[in-house]
Parts: sequence; C-alpha cells; structure tokens
Amino acid sequence: MAYHLTGDFQKDSEYFNRKLGTDVSFDVIFHPFVLGGRKAGLYQIDGTAKDSLIERILAKLLETRAEEMPAGPGAFVDQLLPYGQVSLLKEEEEIVTTILMGMPCLLIEGYREVIVMDLRSFPERGVDEPEKDRVMRGSRDGFSERLTCNTALIRRRIRDPRLRMEKLQVGKRSHTDVALIYVDDRVDKELLGRIKDRLNRLEVDALSMNQESLAECLFPYKWCNPFPKFKFSERPDTTAAHLLEGNLVVLVDNSPSAMILPASVFDIVEQADDYYFPPLTGTYLRMSRFMTALVTLFLTPLFLLFVNHPQWLPGFLQFTALTDPVNIPVFWQLLILEFAVDGMRLAALSTPNMLSTPLSIIAGISMGEYAVSSGWFNAESMLYMAFVTVANYTQTSFELGYALKFMRLILLILTELFSLWGMIGGLIFIGIVIAGNKTIAGKSYIYPLLPFSWSALKERLFRRRISFQDSKNH
Repeated sequence: MAYHLTGDFQKDSEYFNRKLGTDVSFDVIFHPFVLGGRKAGLYQIDGTAKDSLIERILAKLLETRAEEMPAGPGAFVDQLLPYGQVSLLKEEEEIVTTILMGMPCLLIEGYREVIVMDLRSFPERGVDEPEKDRVMRGSRDGFSERLTCNTALIRRRIRDPRLRMEKLQVGKRSHTDVALIYVDDRVDKELLGRIKDRLNRLEVDALSMNQESLAECLFPYKWCNPFPKFKFSERPDTTAAHLLEGNLVVLVDNSPSAMILPASVFDIVEQADDYYFPPLTGTYLRMSRFMTALVTLFLTPLFLLFVNHPQWLPGFLQFTALTDPVNIPVFWQLLILEFAVDGMRLAALSTPNMLSTPLSIIAGISMGEYAVSSGWFNAESMLYMAFVTVANYTQTSFELGYALKFMRLILLILTELFSLWGMIGGLIFIGIVIAGNKTIAGKSYIYPLLPFSWSALKERLFRRRISFQDSKNH
C-alpha cells in the first residue's frame, strides 16, 4: 500500500529514512534543521548535487522568520524559493525515485508535499575511460580515486531504493573508507553476512595496497594458486550489471576499481563489449576470447614438443618445422623470451610518454630483426612469442593473464623434461589447479563445467537476446 504524506515531520521522516536506508547507506544523506519555526529536513545523494548551490539556497531559506512561513508548499516555492527547476511531489514512489536520481528533496513540517530541487551534477566525461578496460561501443566513464564519485556513478545507473551502500572503516592507522554495495533483494544474504563479519574483524594497520591488501585479508587462499578469486573492474556499467545479478561489490577509497565477488573464471573472462553488441557479435567476441586464451596456453609448449620430435608433426604442418640452424635450444629461447617480454612491459610502465614511441621502435628492431640475424633466436620462436604476448591483452584481467603465463611455463618445463608424457602431466596438473579452486562463496570456480550444467553453460558461452520475459522476471 502506497504511503501518503501526513504533514507530521517525525512520522514522514522516519518512513523515508527506513525506505531509503539512511542508517545503512552512507551516501543517502538526511539533514534535519529548523526552518521558520518548523522542523524540516533535506534528502540528497552524496556526490550527485551541486553542494555550493545547495548551501546558498539553504542559507537564504534559514533567514525566514516564523511569521513569514507560507501556509502551503506551493506558496513556499513561489515566495521563498526563486529557483527555476523546482517541483512538488506527494506520491511516495515518485519521491523515493527522485531522491535516488540525485535531486535534493525538502521535507517541511505541516506540508503534505515534498519540494524537489533539480541541482544534479553527476560526474561525467571528465572521468576518463579506463586504459585497460576499453570498449568499442558504450559509455566512456570510469571510476576515479574518490569514493563518493564512484558511488554516484553506480547510483546513476541503478535508481532502486533497494540498492544499499554500507560504509566501513578498515585499518587501525589508515582508517580507510570501504563501501560494501549490494541490491538488498538479490544478494546472497549468507555471503553478505560472512563478508561483513570478516570486514568488521580485520586486524590490519593499513590497506597500503588498497584493494589487493583487502582481497588478501578477505580471502587468504593458498599463494601457490595464481588464478584470481575476484573480478576487478574500472567500469561503472560493468559493476552495475554485476550488482543486478546479485553480486557484492567492494569499493575502497583511493582505488579506481571495483572488486566484484563472488567471481568464477567465466565472470572474469566476460567483458562489457559482449553486451554492447547484438547477440551474434557478442557471442563471437566471447568465443574468440576463450579460444585465444587456450591458444596462448598451448601454442609454445606444442611448438617445443614438435621441435623436439619433428616426426610427430602432421603433414599439413610440415612447413612450420625449423630449417635454420638452432644455436640455442628452443626451450631456452622460449624461456628467455618469456622473461624478456615482462622486462619490456615493466620498462614501458616507467618510460615517459614522450619517449615511448622512439624507444618502442628501437626495442622492436633490436629484439626482432637483430635478435634473429645474430643467431640468438629463431624466427619461429620470435613469431610465436610475439603472438602470445599480444594475445594476452585480450584479457582485461592482469591476474588471469599471469595465471595463464605461469601455467604455460609449467607446461614448457614438463614438456622439455618428459616430452609427451610431460605435456599430459602438465595438462592434468592445470586441470587440478583450476578445478580445485573455490570462489569466496565456497562454490566451484569453473561452474557450470563442474558440476556440469548445460543450461547454465549455454548462458556463459553464448550471448543470448534479452527478452521482455527476462525484464519481467527481474
């Protein structure tokens, strides 16, 4: 049953405080004060309105004496609020939605309507697109290091009163602000309680490395398993989509990315471009990403296996056999190139922008043509490692890219030592490492492959068309 304003400030404010969750969501602000001898209160979403303009309007209103207070809200707007974008609302659902849209609402004792002021000022294009998480189509905004700015970007996309943003402080010395965000009627309440309990019991001096420090405290998994347990995203649209799917999101002040949990390997591989294109194109992009990840894992170990045993090479691949002299064993060539690529990547991070282009040309010439002509590397080794290096960037997750790299190194070593049986043993080891993983919710890391569910697997592999029935069910 819809709630109707009564004019009783205590009753009305208690209802809206409960409806909006002002005692839980730190970004939903209710500021009570006395206006012309009457109780009044202002509702607003932190980070979505022009604070300087609100201060000027309130300063003018607070000069109003009791005898100057109009009898009704309409007269109040006409006489005391000479601001163009002002309206009156009395329906409870409209009031809640308007507040969540970022428009401050003024509740005054004795008035059965709320005064709405459109003073919105959302973070827009000035918030740059993430360098690593770009899309071909879609919004170009990204998270920044300011917590309230990030929560406002999420609120702009989910205008639902059931969206909750709880604020906690972590670190005995740093007192870092951490926001736990979820949709109240979709989140796993058991997981939510467990995460909140862990956050409240954290005994750390400071989150020196922001989200990575928090992730290691939340889920102290075995260090020897490199596969990521969380999905990180710098995109508000991706984060909002995961919230609507029932995931939890953790934002840390001074960090420009959201930590999404729980996350399986299928969640981590997904990208925003899968959904910004039609289903056929989105499915193609997703399948291409999966196939590229498999190729980067197996390409160089298979090349090494066939170099060591050229008689196993199929007839249609005979052209790939090495014909030039091999001065350094191919295994060591590939191993050196694996570390050289990381060295160049680290060097690129520390290179000033004005020097990056000329140094890239020099590195390309010296590492390419001269490395081959000098006899250090064979052209085939350089080619396959170049493909693997470029293909790694199809994954937005750095953690997943390095996990695949470590597995590839293990495959290379086992293939060199034990030939075909080494590769088979390496594949079994990789399968055990991945299958033995658990998400923070305690579920399988590779569901719906284990346990197998074809209907769920189709959802993960194929981008299906969003229908009216889907919207109705949600």
